[in-house]
Amino acid sequence: MRRVLAVSFCLFFLAAAADAQIRLVKISGNLDLPVDVANAGDGSLRLFIVLQKGKIMVYSGGRILTTPFLNITDLVKCCGEQGLLSIAFHPKYKTNGFFYVNYVNTMNNLVLARFHVSSNKNIANKSSKKILLTIPHPTYTNHNGGKLAFGKDGYLYLSVGDGGSGGDPNNNAQNIGKLLGKILRINVNNVSTYSIPPDNPFANVTGAKKEVWAYGLRNTWRYSFDRLTGDMYIADVGQSQYEEVDFQSAGSRGGQNYGWRKMEGFHCYNPSNNCNDGTLNLPVLEYAHGTGNCSITGGYVYRGNSVPALAGTYVYGDFCSGIIWGAKNNSGTWSSTQLLSTGLLISSFGEGEKGEVYVAHHGSPNGAVYRIANQ
Repeated sequence: MRRVLAVSFCLFFLAAAADAQIRLVKISGNLDLPVDVANAGDGSLRLFIVLQKGKIMVYSGGRILTTPFLNITDLVKCCGEQGLLSIAFHPKYKTNGFFYVNYVNTMNNLVLARFHVSSNKNIANKSSKKILLTIPHPTYTNHNGGKLAFGKDGYLYLSVGDGGSGGDPNNNAQNIGKLLGKILRINVNNVSTYSIPPDNPFANVTGAKKEVWAYGLRNTWRYSFDRLTGDMYIADVGQSQYEEVDFQSAGSRGGQNYGWRKMEGFHCYNPSNNCNDGTLNLPVLEYAHGTGNCSITGGYVYRGNSVPALAGTYVYGDFCSGIIWGAKNNSGTWSSTQLLSTGLLISSFGEGEKGEVYVAHHGSPNGAVYRIANQ
């Protein structure tokens, strides 16, 4: 997110595009600044809703359970672009009980921590916390990234913003010796903290951070994996003119440079011309600011059953305008169609166990989560 706000508003939904008539169905309101929605993959069909101030709530049986799954408000610095940012459940969560969270601590640093569920499946064991990685972020409070997800390869991926301010003044995103402005890939299986996958692109490069999977990213908000194909979709927030979607096919060996700060979308940023020597990976989609657009929120490729017309469509939106788009790749040609204008502050999309897609509205205290449904 470029910025996060708490406002009151009049909710409205406009007509959808002809190829996919959709609506939003509210599943829960009265949520304080939701920023992530995830499932545990354990067959329970529960949703876990991350609240920016430090709580994770469980949605089960058609309601939000009273007791938080996890409450680490005492560990988290909020708000603006800081706070508790994401949750990811281990692929073997049903048997090992491990899950991972990413948050900004009271020292402004980005923290990746592991927790274990308690004997009560709806409450985590807070004392099980183990910090796996701390990334210094001392100068600015913005651009933390913070999305966590497991790929089909079983490794944990983490997006990290460029360190903040505007224009990436320290050029962190282009420096593979820094963790800022990157997507990281680590192995958390059968190790006390984490290890470096041997096929990481910079695992054997002197001076490089071995965790780095991809670089040249300003503030990824968010990325996701297509549950069917394993392809990665990366929504990177732009500086002041363009928002972009980057694409990484399944089976990629990593190492892609997505261009920031040399480029913003398809356009030179710094330097202002002759910025691409041919080695940069350009976006597959961009959109300009205007008509209220200001900050992309990445979503998911729809693989649910409720909206057949959305099958295989990458659903994403804009935080400020509340517009939701659907994008498709037709024989190498990418196109994007407006699906809905919502009036929401779209802070995140989420995916349920059955592939249904959810939308989070960043309100305080009137935040909410919606499910995308057929019109």
